[in-house]
Amino acid sequence: MTDDLDLLTLRIVRAVADTGTVTAAAAELGYSQPALSQHLRRAEARVGHPLLLRAGRGVELTEAGRRLAEHAVHVQAALDAARQELDHLGGAASGRVRLAGFPSASSTLVPDVLSQLRASHPGLQVDYVEAEPPEALLLLRDGAVDAAVVFRHAGRPAHDQERVPSQLRERSLFVDRTVLVLPREHPFVEGDDFAGLRAERWIGGCPRCRGHLLTTCAAADFEPDVVLETDNALAVLGLVAAGLGIALLPGLSLQSAAIPAEVRVVTLPPAVARVIGVAHRRGARRVPSIRVLTEAVAAVDPGRHGLETAGLEAAGAEAVSAGPARLTGPSRKVPAP
Repeated sequence: MTDDLDLLTLRIVRAVADTGTVTAAAAELGYSQPALSQHLRRAEARVGHPLLLRAGRGVELTEAGRRLAEHAVHVQAALDAARQELDHLGGAASGRVRLAGFPSASSTLVPDVLSQLRASHPGLQVDYVEAEPPEALLLLRDGAVDAAVVFRHAGRPAHDQERVPSQLRERSLFVDRTVLVLPREHPFVEGDDFAGLRAERWIGGCPRCRGHLLTTCAAADFEPDVVLETDNALAVLGLVAAGLGIALLPGLSLQSAAIPAEVRVVTLPPAVARVIGVAHRRGARRVPSIRVLTEAVAAVDPGRHGLETAGLEAAGAEAVSAGPARLTGPSRKVPAP
């Protein structure tokens, strides 16, 4: 029997899942430990299933407990949405909304979004957390954030952990061109055959960036010799300036950086760019605060950050589903963004 399930039980089970102990869950929810334990015993009797198992000094959720904890996220999100819709009938968005974004967006796109919302909706508080797209999508799926600024690489089929879950929606907004970072005297220029870089020493980045490098080089029929790795764009510039290798970087990561005199940046074709978008849960845009948040992301001026509007670069967009774009063949001049 599950007719007697109540919101408090769901909140308690979710808190236990998050904290690992009944004592910590009680402290988080503002109840005494005995009161929470007693409520859980009554709840187990009502639903006809044990919800917790002792595990050392803590507890573990049973299968029934895990199922309730998963539903608790969505129930709370639905209640939040209902509360916001009622609060905002006939009024402007206010309250609190939560946004996630990847590191290079934190110093570029996100300040624009927060500034715009402060001016247009001063009653809306925005909480921001930095997370790479796979983690941001998990936070969004689990109800920990309301929207996420994410990206995917054109020409690279998404792995399972990078796919947008079915309960989420993503809107593509901007194209962020990939750039090649070279020593100043390096002979490579825009339009040259990428395969000519097969003998170079490469500087790799984060796991996703390294995967993008491997895919881009594979499209030119070679495997890069990765001699150094760092996910710090400023460190990459320093290493390249010292003549220790060359690297691929997203153009956005260099918007706040001073390019050393010893370094030259070459823009690569749209087929190897990344596409930046905003994701939210299905139906979430009915909530005024989430709607104005996603609209603020979409309203960012791409030109301020060296980006292009998604949709104008058909080659890059098609490459997402068509597989890696070939970078070998005759030289061709690609206009800079």
